[in-house]
Amino acid sequence: MELLSTLLGSVLGLFSDFSRDWENNDFRVTIFKLLLSWIIVSGTAIHLAWRSYGSTVNGLYYRQGMGGQNVGAAEYPTRFPMWGGSCAESLKTQQ
Repeated sequence: MELLSTLLGSVLGLFSDFSRDWENNDFRVTIFKLLLSWIIVSGTAIHLAWRSYGSTVNGLYYRQGMGGQNVGAAEYPTRFPMWGGSCAESLKTQQ
């Protein structure tokens, strides 16, 4: 109980210092409003983008089906060309 009252007193002290500073310093208020609005706009944009493209992104990185991720997947996808080597070169495999 004593810990809770100490914590509550610290939080109230922080809010009172913040409100005093808010009233006395216009530059800090402007910076705070600017950064807060930037965070809100960025969070909203991320939310909207994830809502639109989230299933596509998940589909690219997580394979559905039995056996978990990457089971039965080709080591090199056929839709992408092999760069930086000739066809006669042997393919390197991870050990």
